[in-house]
Amino acid sequence: MRMLSLHVATNTAKALALCACLLGSSAQAQTRPTHAPERKSFSAQEQAAAVVPAFPDVRFFADATHDFRRALPQRPGPWLALSAGGEDGAFGAGVLTGWTGNGRPEFAVVTGVSTGALIGVYAFLGSSYDPMLEAAYTTINSADVYEAASTHESLVDAWPLRRLVDKAITAQLLRDVASAHNNGRRLFVITTNLDAGRPVVWNMGAIARQSSDESLALFKQVLLASSSIPGVFQPMLINAEGQGGSFHELHVDGALASPFYVAPESITDLPASELYILINGKLSTDFGVTPRKVLPILGRSFSVALKAGERGAIASWTKWAQMRDLGLKVAAIPATFKMESRGSFDPDYMKALYAEGRRSAPGGEAFQTQRGPATDHLEGTIARLPK
Repeated sequence: MRMLSLHVATNTAKALALCACLLGSSAQAQTRPTHAPERKSFSAQEQAAAVVPAFPDVRFFADATHDFRRALPQRPGPWLALSAGGEDGAFGAGVLTGWTGNGRPEFAVVTGVSTGALIGVYAFLGSSYDPMLEAAYTTINSADVYEAASTHESLVDAWPLRRLVDKAITAQLLRDVASAHNNGRRLFVITTNLDAGRPVVWNMGAIARQSSDESLALFKQVLLASSSIPGVFQPMLINAEGQGGSFHELHVDGALASPFYVAPESITDLPASELYILINGKLSTDFGVTPRKVLPILGRSFSVALKAGERGAIASWTKWAQMRDLGLKVAAIPATFKMESRGSFDPDYMKALYAEGRRSAPGGEAFQTQRGPATDHLEGTIARLPK
């Protein structure tokens, strides 16, 4: 089984679909006459040995089984994996806040990709952070996320998102993450290192427990990197050192590798009592007549590919969990939710989606136990998986 090597087209679909969406919404955007700054060159050998200064043990490549095991909690418990999804993260936020007081467990491990990384911080910290999670997905619009002004490395300028993250991630939040980490729980956020061409898992509690201005800055950098759709938002430069040299790595959206992250594909067992996967989107594509224009065609095509990738990843993990008698439950926006967004980060759409998540949440009903193929249309996908 190769969970991280589904078709390349589906792995990049979310970035490209949102790229097409934002291109359409910012077609009249101003262009800032800037020149791309030169990056210091470094070798593959330096990259292989690279560490973040003062933070030598806070990350590892997502396929590194030994490093993954070393970072895990010792005691079993429920796990939560949160997917990419942009504004559809409002659904995941609603599920989690609606689940509070109705059997929502304290998760031993939370993993987050892209918008799932932002939700994951609050999911990890528990119900006391529900008001902030709700506000993050019901009180914003596109102007709070990006400005329609291209830069030398992106179609829009994501400085508003950087401002939002800067306000949301406080020193007190960092102390709370560190406390949970010291109690044996783990929060993992995934970025993609474009230079190495590999996804990276960041142990956010290990960053937080250093309790310094530098750890607060790195924590924010990682969250922004995991949400930085390549070509649409600016990538994040992260300082690194390797073989005596210093350089900057380029990190972008973790969803390039997979729509969500559970573990390396070669893993044989997990210290998990249950596995919850929360998809911030639908698993099926709604009907829609596609205009004969390049951006709608691109957006529609990549959206279809994205959903196929999500279904394939769920099918892979369903089969894996069945073989190990591990309970696997999946939640996604129901097909019956028909409201359409009027544009990227439409506040009315996000509020309705948040309400849908809350409605389906009590008692964990949003999550469906996977006892066979995740849905009927996954049967063919499972049959085609490498043995």
